[in-house]
Amino acid sequence: MKRRGIKPDHISCNTHISGYSRRGDMKDAFRVLDEMSSIGFNLTRLTCNALIRGLCKNQEEDHAEDLLKEMNAPSLETEASMGTFVGHIVPGLALALLGLWHTINTIRAYHLKGSTNFKSRFWYPLKSPLSKLEHLELIFILSFSIFAIFMQVLNFPFINFSFKLDNFEHATMFLHVAIFAGLSLSVELTNSSEILSGMSGILAASVFGQQLFLLHYHSTDHVGLEGHYHWLLQLIVFLSLVAALSATSSPTSFPAALVLSISVMFQGCWFMNMGFMLWVPKFVPQGCVVQLTDASSDIMHGAVMCKTHEAGLRARALANLQFSWILAGILILTGCICLKFARSSTPRGHPTAYEQLHSRGADVSVANTGFKQAHP
Repeated sequence: MKRRGIKPDHISCNTHISGYSRRGDMKDAFRVLDEMSSIGFNLTRLTCNALIRGLCKNQEEDHAEDLLKEMNAPSLETEASMGTFVGHIVPGLALALLGLWHTINTIRAYHLKGSTNFKSRFWYPLKSPLSKLEHLELIFILSFSIFAIFMQVLNFPFINFSFKLDNFEHATMFLHVAIFAGLSLSVELTNSSEILSGMSGILAASVFGQQLFLLHYHSTDHVGLEGHYHWLLQLIVFLSLVAALSATSSPTSFPAALVLSISVMFQGCWFMNMGFMLWVPKFVPQGCVVQLTDASSDIMHGAVMCKTHEAGLRARALANLQFSWILAGILILTGCICLKFARSSTPRGHPTAYEQLHSRGADVSVANTGFKQAHP
């Protein structure tokens, strides 16, 4: 590869090591390993598995055991799983916080304006003495999306240009989020919100529509327990799509706006749950293990493999329970927020009992005054 002017990367090195190990050419396999170290690539579980297979084939059990001990080092395990773990935790946390922000603001707006004057929003301004921070939400979404696109193209954490389909699919999801934030910000800065009032809703619906499309027709087949988690994720995204379309067509609908906010928070929580349950060995269900597989045209793909059919059924049932528990927790939190605003504020569309009595008293006094003037 060097003689042809091609710079070796992590994929090509692992492919060469795997090929040499299958044939038992361990001298060449370790030569490629030394080249990997000189380039700056660290040892991974995928590389160790290939080397151990070749050493056992050549009956070099002692060397294989030493490599197995090195393979079980915590630092090696973290490096192999950190990319996908962080890839779920960071976007999940951002979505959960965004959904919580929208839930609080949606409930606050409904209690302040009442059912007659309420109008849903797809972003909320930050109330601050500094006027420049008003569009902080859109700026944050746009910046985070652009950063996520670069991380997918650069194949974090390996930091080399990636041309894999699954990375481009993930980057495309963030591209639609960036389009939504960028155009919504442009509409606000040009004071065109009245003319283009429904544009933000259409863009938000397109974000969830493209997310559902790319998740359903993903180039990487998610099978087993991982596939079940992704199928449950598609249910949440579908709910977000329906809620976004409903909020766009009926801007005064409080239930549609609230369901949209809750579904975004649900997406974030489910992303984080997937990060822990699929990529952290300590949280993997009993009877299942994290297994790193190799593909000829792709880098590592993590998957949870269950040893028996019963273990797989138990793991799926546990995922269903987690889905229900997370939703229950979000609904409890939403209910508490509603009760808090109901106690601290009263909707303008519904006068209090005191206001009703005061109004009736004023009517009676006016009637008495008129009666006295008519009968002096």
